[in-house]
Amino acid sequence: MRHGSPAGRARHPAGRAVAIGALLACSLLAACRDEPGEGTVAGAGRDELPPPAELRRQGGAGTVADQGASAFAQPMPGLTGEQRRDFAVGNSFFNQNWVMAPASTEGRDGLGPLFNAQSCSSCHFRDGRGRPPEDAEDPERGLLVKVGVVGPDGEVGPHPVLGSQFQDRAIRDVASEGSVRIDIEERPGTYPDGTPYSLAAPTYRLVDPDGTAIDGVLVSPRVAPAMIGVGLLENVPEADIDALTDPGDADGDGVSGRARRVTDPATGQEALGRFGWTAAMPTIEGQSTAAFANDIGITSSIVPAQPCTAAQEECLAARDGGVPEVDDAKVDRVVFYSRTLAVPARRDVGDDDDLDGQLAFEEAGCASCHTSQLTTGPSDLEPLDGQVIRPYTDLLLHDMGPGLADDLPEPGTEPGEWRTPPLWGIGLVETVNGHTRFLHDGRARSIEEAILWHGGEAQGARDRFMQLPASRRGQVLSFLESL
Repeated sequence: MRHGSPAGRARHPAGRAVAIGALLACSLLAACRDEPGEGTVAGAGRDELPPPAELRRQGGAGTVADQGASAFAQPMPGLTGEQRRDFAVGNSFFNQNWVMAPASTEGRDGLGPLFNAQSCSSCHFRDGRGRPPEDAEDPERGLLVKVGVVGPDGEVGPHPVLGSQFQDRAIRDVASEGSVRIDIEERPGTYPDGTPYSLAAPTYRLVDPDGTAIDGVLVSPRVAPAMIGVGLLENVPEADIDALTDPGDADGDGVSGRARRVTDPATGQEALGRFGWTAAMPTIEGQSTAAFANDIGITSSIVPAQPCTAAQEECLAARDGGVPEVDDAKVDRVVFYSRTLAVPARRDVGDDDDLDGQLAFEEAGCASCHTSQLTTGPSDLEPLDGQVIRPYTDLLLHDMGPGLADDLPEPGTEPGEWRTPPLWGIGLVETVNGHTRFLHDGRARSIEEAILWHGGEAQGARDRFMQLPASRRGQVLSFLESL
């Protein structure tokens, strides 16, 4: 079943398609508008939406009212005193800078030899979204680049020198792998009503420390996503996510999301992928320990190896002796902190533009992937237990078309397949992080540009958005900015 209706009701895919078709038909009739030509949906459509109080509580009991710069860094309400202390300790480890070993600060050394950032918060600043660097001198650490090559057998695998991730920083006496250069091409376009727009199409180049181009490498750039609500998403039952899949597009709506099965690094067992831009990790623990190793060069009991290749002699010589550099207790605190980060409440609920924009979002078919309502399973943490949440994601992989495809598909994915990102908090990114860069590599400079990049399974929804009157498109954007 899908849960993409305006009221968040569960329905079979065919039923959802009929309901959306009815809404689309209604939106074309003057009787469904307050004033013909203005694109405003009348009260009957709004009555299908949940009450404003429910819409505000995007994270269920894990929702907070903070709308300021710290909106993404709040603990969930309902934690015990001991749990709040664990949250504070995890916050410290998340934000601390790791340093080279040996160091005078016990338990905070082990950085590198190769790395991209010195702390989790370097990429997830204020627990928010990263962005691509603005130029070669930009110290922004919110972007990383996955790399690979095509082998003799035609299969894609790790680069023989660079491995699977490009590290642009290193400790002393070890050479970094180089730096990233981004070239931008403006691609102008026009809405059917004549309104102009332009999209920034990036091309990525890797250069070695001497500035020489690194040829023959496949790249997949990724910006750090916001951390809010990941504990809630981790606790959505796997069966509920599987019920949202439609790999054969049985309902004929052009959307065929599929679940990704991956190996849990902690257990070695197959599990549902939920986290990362390609749903490559099943748990917060797996995502955290992989980031410790690949992004900061900090080993753990789950990921005990440094990301050195056989060709990187300096890196191999500088490795620790195999003892995990972050112990299980610290990992547990970071995971607990991440798991209990609250979701900011939705804002401006009840405003005409907001409500009509939500209906237009549904009518266009955006909720086919950005599922409006999910319910978490049981948990011993009260804010995670049986919560009705509104993350606007189905956690599935979708083909987003050639415009968003990079040249490095991961095992189990196809070029252009990306996990549907949650939309909650999207309207606070500028407040929290000081930018409005969206999509997997941050190429979109606004929410509107992010919509216009959609292709593949989302092509129909994009086209329907473009065909709306300008006032109606503005309502969709107002709705998204309220999340």
